Amino acid sequence: MNFSNNRVCQLFNIELPIVQAGMIWCSGWRLASAVSNCGGLGIIGAGSMYPDVLREHLQKCKAATNKPFGVNVPLLYPDIDKLMDIIVEEDVKIVVTSAGNPAIWTKWLKERGITVVHVVSSSKFAAKAEKAGVDAIVAEGFEAGGHNGREETTTLVLIPGVRKATTLPLIAAGGIGLGSQMLAAFALGAEGVQIGSRFVTTDESSAHENFKKVIVNAQEGDTVLTLKEITPVRLIKNEFYKNVKAYEERGASKEELLELLGRARAKKGIFQGDVMEGELEIGQVSGLIEKQETVKEVFENLLAEYKMAYEGLSGKV
Repeated sequence: MNFSNNRVCQLFNIELPIVQAGMIWCSGWRLASAVSNCGGLGIIGAGSMYPDVLREHLQKCKAATNKPFGVNVPLLYPDIDKLMDIIVEEDVKIVVTSAGNPAIWTKWLKERGITVVHVVSSSKFAAKAEKAGVDAIVAEGFEAGGHNGREETTTLVLIPGVRKATTLPLIAAGGIGLGSQMLAAFALGAEGVQIGSRFVTTDESSAHENFKKVIVNAQEGDTVLTLKEITPVRLIKNEFYKNVKAYEERGASKEELLELLGRARAKKGIFQGDVMEGELEIGQVSGLIEKQETVKEVFENLLAEYKMAYEGLSGKV
């Protein structure tokens, strides 16, 4: 498959229009470098890293690949200025921003020669991101894991809407983990895909093995969007979720929910492997993930699935 004319590939100087999501506690240098070495765009997830930890991951990633890679920075990060300074000092060329107003940092980053991508969950914010000067858009549908848009717009509806709202290169995200879904995203107007959940279960992911096993064993309907009173988050139903549900059903306040959530609840589940009391953030596509793979195997299977789906359309359309 030749994607040489694809705008996402041209923007990032990559071979395949496949971007790995910058997920907290999962997306370290091993995962990012492996994805980049396979021809996609690996992303280091800075949201769960202290500044000195981010620097270490950047340096190790540069040593592990000579291909382009990027960093995801949630704009609500408390010491974001320190992260941005390290990104510039370590000569990172691509930054994916999320969870905040892109107008705050886009100009600053672009003045330093950095390509900026922003994650949105609505057409309205896609247009605002383009106005802010970003180079590309990730449009993430309701199916996605982790923190999610309040609009609850599915990827099938979101991508055509965002395509109308912006002329920028468009990367589809949310519920995409198979090659057939990648092909469908292109049919809707996307020029690339961002994949999270399937990469979480890879050998190179820094997620705990307990969490990976829960994802592989997950079935359709095992995830839910909850904690809407604070920030909507999609996670796997477990004991922690049952407690959240009980609190919500009795009308608990935002303050009570924050106290229940406590500190480092996602770290407890994703990174430390407490699959009962941890916050297990993952997307709906987890119900379609049947085995743990290496990143190389994921790419081989994605492309085979894409080809099969493409050829299967012959005679149907």
